[in-house]
Amino acid sequence: MAKFPTLLLCLICISSIAFPQGGKSAFFPDGTPIPQWFSDSAKIRPGDLGKQFIITQHGATADSTVVQTAVIQKIIDRASQQGGGVIVIPRGTFLSGALFFKPKTHLLLSAGAVLKGSDDIAHYPIMPSRMEGQNLDYFPALVNAYGVNGFSISGAGTIDGNGLNYWKAFWQRRKENPNCTNLEVSRPRLVFIWKSNDVQIQDIRLQNSGFWTSHYYQCNNVKILNVRITAPHEPIKAPSTDAIDLDVCTNVLIKGCYLAVNDDAIALKGGKGPYADTDAGNGANTNVIIEDCEFGFCHAALTCGSEAIHNKNIVMRNCHITNAMRVLWLKMRPDTPQKYEFVSVENIDGYAYSLIYVKPWKQFFDLKGRKDVPLSYCEHISLKNIKLKCEVFFDVSPGEYDKLAKFSFENLDIIAKNAAYDKSVVNDFKLSNVIVNQKLIE
Repeated sequence: MAKFPTLLLCLICISSIAFPQGGKSAFFPDGTPIPQWFSDSAKIRPGDLGKQFIITQHGATADSTVVQTAVIQKIIDRASQQGGGVIVIPRGTFLSGALFFKPKTHLLLSAGAVLKGSDDIAHYPIMPSRMEGQNLDYFPALVNAYGVNGFSISGAGTIDGNGLNYWKAFWQRRKENPNCTNLEVSRPRLVFIWKSNDVQIQDIRLQNSGFWTSHYYQCNNVKILNVRITAPHEPIKAPSTDAIDLDVCTNVLIKGCYLAVNDDAIALKGGKGPYADTDAGNGANTNVIIEDCEFGFCHAALTCGSEAIHNKNIVMRNCHITNAMRVLWLKMRPDTPQKYEFVSVENIDGYAYSLIYVKPWKQFFDLKGRKDVPLSYCEHISLKNIKLKCEVFFDVSPGEYDKLAKFSFENLDIIAKNAAYDKSVVNDFKLSNVIVNQKLIE
């Protein structure tokens, strides 16, 4: 008879558990109000952005075999000199190397338009850039905007990185040297936006990038709306094709997107190295909301790291996971001081290999002579209202210098082949209405 109340309580919990239902908090995880800016997902209207420069009316030809970098760049420059405007890629495929948008210029891809990247790295001249948490000279992206406030990319067309030969070169190099770094094989990104505020990317397709797909560095007020970002994981893997990399950014809304790539879908960067927190080029990502998105194959839907020093007020909500390796991945880099705090993942359903993954990330570990190992912290991590099938429920094994505290799991319904969990690895770990394999856990 003594077992009956416990069984009854478990059944009540299962029947009343809150599944994903679209609720939205008015506050960030640290309790500060979410500004109205995040509630405005209105699309920009290209017709409001000034004169349209259809590239085929200004010297470009509808020939997919001709690299037209110089012609398209002249059109961008001309638009800027005339006070700005919209560079329109019409229906057809146009091949190009690195393009640089100027203040008051925008990019519009018409339905059926493809801006296709050259697969010759010579068409991407090395210049000051940012990669993997470092400021360095590197190849630009296909589409670049440096210091272009109000920049937008819109339309129903596609930006295609044409990455196959870059991927083949990478895997050949990795075969020759299994320890080769990502930067050893020359590859361009698809989109790189640097020191630009009030940016909006909407409706387009980004696909087949040679390296990271879209990278935003030192930007404020960025909206990425209804964008489809893909790169294959089979039959050939597209290496390091992160869908969205946020790198020292504040106020970011990612809404209504589909992301499926052979690396992290959304990765929060910001710097790496034993003294990364003292480098002026590094910094935090703060106030990021990811909502109403779907995640296909990816290494993780949301990742903090591996080059990150501080991420705060990060919300992923009302999302469907189709086939992620992980829902939330907190990469603890033992050669870098890190703080991941006030991260909330809520109203999620679907399938992932593991729900949460927190372990040391030791790839290319380098203390650079520092005698003491910097400490890293994960605090105020919340998982709420999640219904998920997975292989591993709790894949958390922090390193000696990783401090985990104030984790909260609430209203979870998990089916897992490996249901093990260890509360002792987190200081102040709260479980409320958490059902794993139809059993209430505490």
